[in-house]
This record gives sequence, C-alpha cells and structure tokens, in this order.
Amino acid sequence: DVLASGAHVRNMLRLLVTCVCAVAAATASAPEDAPLNLWSGVTVGLKSDDASVEKGAGEQYQFQADVNKLMDIIINSLYSKKEIFLRELISNGSDALDKVRFMSLTDSAVLGEGDTSKLEMKLIADKEAKTLTLIDRGCGMSKEDLINHLGTVAQSGTSSFIEAFQQGADVNLIGQFGVGFYSVYLVADNVAVHSKSNEDDKQWVWESTADSTFSVYEDKGEELGRGTKIVLTLKEDCLEFLEEERLKGLIKRYSEFINFPIYLYTTKEEEEEVPIEEGDEDDEEGEDEEDEEDKEDED
Repeated sequence: DVLASGAHVRNMLRLLVTCVCAVAAATASAPEDAPLNLWSGVTVGLKSDDASVEKGAGEQYQFQADVNKLMDIIINSLYSKKEIFLRELISNGSDALDKVRFMSLTDSAVLGEGDTSKLEMKLIADKEAKTLTLIDRGCGMSKEDLINHLGTVAQSGTSSFIEAFQQGADVNLIGQFGVGFYSVYLVADNVAVHSKSNEDDKQWVWESTADSTFSVYEDKGEELGRGTKIVLTLKEDCLEFLEEERLKGLIKRYSEFINFPIYLYTTKEEEEEVPIEEGDEDDEEGEDEEDEEDKEDED
C-alpha cells in the first residue's frame, strides 16, 4: 500500500510539473493586456500504473502478487522432481478434454469437424529448437481466460500452496492445490500458451519468461481449431525431456488414469547405405582411369 501511495504521489508531481511548465510558457507568450488562459494548448498526460501496458508484441501484464511468490518458489526449488511438470500438463489437458466432451453431450457442434473433433493429446519433442510442445483438443481459453487464469486473478490454491510450502510441504505436491501449470518453470526458461476457445473468435498467445510479467497477443500462427498448445523452451540442464525413451516412460507413468490417447512425436537421425547404380560405377571407373593417366603423365 505504501508503494502504491508513492506511485500516486509521483504521478501527481509529474502532473504538477507539466502544469507549471504550461503556466510559464503561457505567461511568456501572452500579450500584457490579454486575459491569461493557462490551459490553452496544454496536453496533460498521466503515467498509468495499470496492469496492462501496450507493447509491440501485445499487452503486458503484471502477475498477481501470490503468483509471483509461487514462481519464485518453483524457480529456486533445487530438490524437486522436475518431471512433475509433465504430470501437471497431462492432467490439465485431460481436464480440458473432459470439459469439451461433457459440453458436446448437449451440443455436438462444440466438437467441430476433422482433426478438431478428435479428443486427444500430442507431445512433440524438437531437439534442434530445444522445445517440448503439448497440444490438447480440449475446450481452450479465450483472451480473458488466459489473462485471468494464468496470472492476474488471485486463486485460493496459490496462497494455500505458498502457506503449505512455508510449513514444509514439497513442491512436488503443487498439483493438489490446482496451480500445477506453473511447475513448467522447473524445466523451462520461456513458456508460450497458444489457445483457441469456441467462445472467442480469435486465437491468442500467453507468454512469459517468469520475470514477474506476461504478455498476451493475437496468434497469427498455425490455427488450432479449438484447444491449447503449450510450447516450453527448455533450460540447458533439462534437455533430457526431449529424449524419446525418457518421455515414453513419463507418459506411461502419468497417463495411467487418463481416458484420452496421447501421441508422442519425435525426430530420429538414421544412416542408410545407398546402393550404387551401374551408371555411377562406370563414372567412378572412368574417374579412376583418368587419375591413373594423370599420374603417369606427371612421372
């Protein structure tokens, strides 16, 4: 509250300085016998302390205070099982799929058509980009959902987890408090959540590097149809989570009670012997003969 009061005082001082400068300018330029209009040609602006500030990539927001504390706990947790992030993402994806399946019982149009109608999850490991991506065809989130659910609105689970942690609880229990999403920062430097809801005509991206702020902007990339795509840019010491066998083991462990299929996409490099065609053999023989002739000429 003291900080907030200080911010308001600074804003009022800026306004006062603007007004003083305006008075000085108006006094200097006005004729001696003319009535003085102090506000003529003056443009007054206040610096906003609003949580949303327009930036090049979109709107930037401050995390709610308790979420900031939660992020600090996660980022500085050295002895936690980092793999729990995948358990939480799979669980959240399953909840989103359950929700859209329930909605479709009364309105089949909710599911959409083609790939959008498939109630499934995909996990994509990209070693070159060092990213791990989870896609679900669940209910998705609107712009307002992304802002509220992932940062600015206080959730009871956030403060409850912080209190439990201060009393000795382990970070691995984060999912029990309904704020398991933030466990992604155990393994990721940057997180981008692309989401499309049937309730919103546009597709949006929520993105943060866990620096106390996040940004939200319209997604101009690949269309999801409906659902959520979470892209994790992994930390250098967490690249093990791009290995196929590691991911297979974790998916098997954490999908035991999941009622939807999970597909794992990985890339492989293979060496293959290519048979030499007859024409290629003749060319090689010809080149060898030419090399021998050149050597004889040199001799």
